[in-house]
Amino acid sequence: MKIDGHVHTPYCPHGTTDLLEEYVEKAITEGFQSLSFTEHAPLPIGFMDPTPMKDSAMKLDDLEEYIERVQKVKNKYHNKIAINLGLEVDYIKDFENETTKFLNKYGKYLDDSILSVHFLNIKDSYYCLDFDENTFGEMVQLTGTLQKLHQLYYDEVLHSVNSNLGTYKPNRIGHLTLVKKFQKLYPVTFSMEKSIYHILQAIKEQGMEIDYNVAGLRKEFCGETYPGSTIIELAKKQKIPLIYGSDAHCARDVGKNYSYFYSLT
Repeated sequence: MKIDGHVHTPYCPHGTTDLLEEYVEKAITEGFQSLSFTEHAPLPIGFMDPTPMKDSAMKLDDLEEYIERVQKVKNKYHNKIAINLGLEVDYIKDFENETTKFLNKYGKYLDDSILSVHFLNIKDSYYCLDFDENTFGEMVQLTGTLQKLHQLYYDEVLHSVNSNLGTYKPNRIGHLTLVKKFQKLYPVTFSMEKSIYHILQAIKEQGMEIDYNVAGLRKEFCGETYPGSTIIELAKKQKIPLIYGSDAHCARDVGKNYSYFYSLT
């Protein structure tokens, strides 16, 4: 089954105003049989978005409308393509209880969701890892070295895999190597093999999936999928399911670079 399991919507504050129907029509044109709308879930109550425009995620006030709109599109296209209603949920270690309460309330409406790490706590302040290259550089300075920042990120991903977020915890880990988004500016000259091994082992034990996210190919300073081919091969050996995700924030990117996923799997 040809699936795009990671797609955003006009409810994304840092995305586009493309209609849900435009995303669906593009998926149908590209020959997909299934599409998951996984908009950024509202951030946990009490967590302050560290980005300048406070636009990392959907507003809680928009959530019910989002659910209703996706449900209508599901019904409209049910004879042409399977559409899943989902969210991309941020894992923030100190806000597990708030995230669990949110999922307990809204999880019953969800068909498919992703658990991602975007925010890291460094010296009692939160930073958005993938916001821009300047913020990333500041995070490197604060942690001391690029390797320490990578370690902090992968430790948080491991926490997300092992976290107890209740019955509706998302079953797929999003863009596993997001920390490499700016790798052309901050080349990785060290190995994180041990950390990756522990993460894959935990994903396997938890019966979870990996988001094979091609958005990195579209990023100026990355040029690689999240994760890259080496980790993909390790995941395949452990029989961990890989789900293609365009991470499209506009309709034209739905299904983009699917050939990378097809050639590896």
